[in-house]
Amino acid sequence: MSSYAAVLRTPHASRTFGAALVGRLSYGTVSLSLVLAVKDSSGSFTVAGTAMALFGATSVLLSPARAALVDRYGPRRALVPMAGLYAVLLAVLALVTREPGAPGPLLWALAALAGMCTPPLGPTMRTLWSQLLPDRRMVQRAYSLDGVAEELLFVSGPLLVGVLVVYAEPAAGVALSAVLVLTGTLALVSSPVPFPVRTRADREKRTRGRTGPRGLGQPVLAAAGVGLCLGGLDLLAIAFTEDRHQPGAVAWILAALSAGSAVGGLVNGAVTWRLPARPRLSLLCAVLGLALAAAGLAPNVYVLGAAVTVAGLFVAPALTTAYLIADETASPGARTQAGAWVNTAVNAGMSGGTAAVGVLVGRLPLALCFALAALPVLLCAAYGRRRVLGGEPGPGGAVDAPGGQPS
Repeated sequence: MSSYAAVLRTPHASRTFGAALVGRLSYGTVSLSLVLAVKDSSGSFTVAGTAMALFGATSVLLSPARAALVDRYGPRRALVPMAGLYAVLLAVLALVTREPGAPGPLLWALAALAGMCTPPLGPTMRTLWSQLLPDRRMVQRAYSLDGVAEELLFVSGPLLVGVLVVYAEPAAGVALSAVLVLTGTLALVSSPVPFPVRTRADREKRTRGRTGPRGLGQPVLAAAGVGLCLGGLDLLAIAFTEDRHQPGAVAWILAALSAGSAVGGLVNGAVTWRLPARPRLSLLCAVLGLALAAAGLAPNVYVLGAAVTVAGLFVAPALTTAYLIADETASPGARTQAGAWVNTAVNAGMSGGTAAVGVLVGRLPLALCFALAALPVLLCAAYGRRRVLGGEPGPGGAVDAPGGQPS
């Protein structure tokens, strides 16, 4: 833990990280709040589901474009307008959904527009870690800490909404999400951290350069594979527990996944790896896929919970390593966008995994469904290994030292 304390003792690190976490908590509260508020106002799960789908699609798919604006103009000039528009649109949604009978097209339009404006606070913070911590080993620890904190935000956000709706209407959760993102963003950009300033010459040079850095394929595909596994696992856990007539156990199984991921993330950040990042990412993906495939053979929910915990140990390390590779592969003027591509791949993969497993469950044996859900990340591991053996250039930096085993 002393290594994590050293990260947070770095000048301006705690304040900047804390501000980013306040803003990112909005992403943990907004989804459930939006669904509940739209459902209460429209009286329709279909309207609520469509609104959430539009919000999620525009937020995820346009994330690299918004991150490119941060790279081009800097966090202060890009994040504040985005966060302001996002907060205003959420506030309007909160006002509209307070009254029953809100028209579906209006709710869909507002949700889609809000998703378009979502400020990329996660990718921006990961870029700032590289700015704050010149030592690449400390950057690895910071990324691990960041990943674990994000995991906790997405667990605690819905719990916060659950408590809030006991005492207030669901629209209050949407309003809270607006306040959190605006407060966190303003605190982030007012931090004394030396934000990189892009001159006009820098922007013109970047425009003339390559927009897609070589070597970004492996981390993006690996992140998508991990996302596909996670999206499929949610439905598979539900199907498994219902098949055993223990539907209440699904919450504990998914909590076990999150706990395993948090522990794995902390251990990953504390270890000084000697295995270079690219082969390490392939190894982590392979073990994750094998653990998920083996979970389908569990005879009961207790064994499934244990197997899912083991699989979770490799989730955060795989994603952290993907972000590290993307950060070191990208040019200094495109780091936020590179991280956003990895983030987009994870989220898109989760949506795709849920949809694919939804088609398979009920048509194929559950054990086979688990194996098929694990297949994408195993293929990504094989692809990454082939690219490394084929001589694909990897990122430099102090994180990767010669050798072959963690110490």
